[in-house]
Amino acid sequence: MMAGGGGSAVAGGSAPHIPVLGRPAVDFLNVHDRGIYIDGTFGAGGYTRAILAAANCKVIAIDRDQSAIAHGADLVEEAKGRLTLTEDRFSNLDAIAHESGYGSVDGVVLDLGVSSMQLDTAGRGFSFRFDGPLDMRMSGEGTTAAEIVNTASERDLADIIFALGEERHSRAVARAILKTRANAPIETTRALADTVASVVRSRPGDIHPATRTFQALRVFVNDELGELVKGLQAAERVLKGGGRLVVVSFHSLEDRIVKSFLADRSRVRGGSRHAPEVQNPPATFRTMTKRPIVADDDEIARNPRARSAKLRAAERSEIPARAGASPDLLPHLPSLADALKGG
Repeated sequence: MMAGGGGSAVAGGSAPHIPVLGRPAVDFLNVHDRGIYIDGTFGAGGYTRAILAAANCKVIAIDRDQSAIAHGADLVEEAKGRLTLTEDRFSNLDAIAHESGYGSVDGVVLDLGVSSMQLDTAGRGFSFRFDGPLDMRMSGEGTTAAEIVNTASERDLADIIFALGEERHSRAVARAILKTRANAPIETTRALADTVASVVRSRPGDIHPATRTFQALRVFVNDELGELVKGLQAAERVLKGGGRLVVVSFHSLEDRIVKSFLADRSRVRGGSRHAPEVQNPPATFRTMTKRPIVADDDEIARNPRARSAKLRAAERSEIPARAGASPDLLPHLPSLADALKGG
């Protein structure tokens, strides 16, 4: 689903939220007049609004969440033709740009993870702060977290929770889930959170015992890491020479993939005396952040979510995009189909 129109600058309008690391993100994008930019994770529209306010440019904004698209209708109107809003996955961002009439773009920004709107809606099932159906689907389509929790084998659940949640008690959590679901299906966020809390202890001031398990299931259900790798490749294909890529991540798994991808794409390897005939590919990016940019104390005070945010940026070279990603960017896990087979 697409929305758009034709015209001038966006100035005012009420912003639903302030984007994390919004100022450095826009600065690294080098937003300029007549530029074309992609906001691959529209959410509440914070980055899109900041880009549109920075110059007389155009933005292609993407989100797979229908509610985000609906909430963005007013911003489309305010933008008077400078904003195209598309319901899709950001892994398709290069194809979306082409469909919008652009063979290449000047910048791509990705704000990874779950949005505040999703977390604050009980019916979406993303958060244990509210009791709701154990859903967690960003698009509202496909397999729910409840289906995974109630079907996957103990081994698959433990592997998913360990790899994607970095939960060291993953095997105990998996055993507790199987014990609970043997009596009745786990269908709500509260039921899952209580199950996890029965085996994962925490001290005052620690994160909730179920935090890592919820993260793991959300990432798995939405294939967030697979989408990230595909999105980085799509950005490489669609960015013009000198175009900028900016990625804001919120946990180590995402940041590790972004860091590894950019390191691989910006590294110029020397020839080996053992295999002098091997031609190493030239760099397609120049890394602009040797270390990730993090929020300062003032931003963290205004928005505690910024505490874990890391921003990495790179500039596209004139070299054609490579054919594929590094093979070791993703953890080895069961597929969604295999997990649903149980065990």
